[in-house]
Amino acid sequence: MLRPTFIVSCLAAVAAAHGDHDQKVVAGPHQGLWYNTLPGDGGTQADSVFSGISTFGRLPYLPCLASKDINYDIAFIGAPFDTGTSYRPGARFGPSGIRQGSRRLNLYGGYNVPLATNPFNSWATIIDCGDIPVTSYDNTFALSQIEQGHHSILSRKPTTDSALPGPSLQGKTLPRVITLGGDHTITLPLLRSINRSYGPVSVIHFDSHLDSWRPKVFGGSPSEVASVNHGTYFYHAAQEGLLRNDSNIHAGIRTTLSGPSDYENDGYCGFEIVEAREIDTIGTEGIIKKIRERVGTEKPVYLSLDIDTLDPAFAPATGTPETGGWSTRELRTILRGLEGINIIAADIVEVAPAYDTNAEHTTMAAADALYEIMSIMVKRGPLSVTSAPHDL
Repeated sequence: MLRPTFIVSCLAAVAAAHGDHDQKVVAGPHQGLWYNTLPGDGGTQADSVFSGISTFGRLPYLPCLASKDINYDIAFIGAPFDTGTSYRPGARFGPSGIRQGSRRLNLYGGYNVPLATNPFNSWATIIDCGDIPVTSYDNTFALSQIEQGHHSILSRKPTTDSALPGPSLQGKTLPRVITLGGDHTITLPLLRSINRSYGPVSVIHFDSHLDSWRPKVFGGSPSEVASVNHGTYFYHAAQEGLLRNDSNIHAGIRTTLSGPSDYENDGYCGFEIVEAREIDTIGTEGIIKKIRERVGTEKPVYLSLDIDTLDPAFAPATGTPETGGWSTRELRTILRGLEGINIIAADIVEVAPAYDTNAEHTTMAAADALYEIMSIMVKRGPLSVTSAPHDL
């Protein structure tokens, strides 16, 4: 048996030997090892997009609702609400699912070839603000949370051109906000927030459904709370004066109706309709032309995109799927055709990841659609009225 005095002597000798080498402890992570750059436009490189915490497109995350000192030009914010849906729930997990599906957007640097811009490397400061805290127990309170949270993000000074006049009611330049839903009910509180800063706005609405049904028709309206849901929010928006008269448009419609009066009511709400099947006769160019003629390129426009615009073959993970929709390629082409329109804010809704394939078809399609929307926002430049398109 070794005596304790012998063991102590050995340890002392080892310590003395190591002390002679004058070694330095390396504190990690080692910047040169983990954050080096390789040759490429903007110094970007392919990276391990499967690692790390998920934000949209791996953008920087900043807790915007916790601090009013955070500024940006475009902010992503989640609204995890799905208690206004009529069929399959699960869109409360949409924000996290879309972020997961967006991991590889800037795998090779993020340059958008068709639009000739890189939204990840431009004049714009773009961040992910996380999610608005939303209760799942009280719809009325939840919608108020979404409105207040969105307006807190929307009403700040942007990083760029904050001192220049803009199209808001107060004549100021504001940042853009892109909201990750959530079922489509969230568009009502988002439009209420927009109205506080811009007044009535024109809406481009991509969807397979009208979402302007009278509450008595859609859901029966057993209570005031129940009358506000993902099929009636545009009816309420029209009644509240949130929509600019006769300058709104649906695209991708293919739902069944209670009858022809549903289209008549939709007209009263101020919408023109482009049905999904029209792509067979007028193509993507014809659809783009109709949208641009309806909303113009100067007045403020809000864009709302329901993922069920896509055929379930391309986006199965949604609350109310409808067959006969567009492909992901067709939708992305149409979105790119909106370049130059004055989109002040946008949302994507009805992504319910629990129904997705193992390959994340729906969440990737949603992320790619937002990539196109973000790109056309960047190409348009800041929302200052005197601003020309910025260098890209």
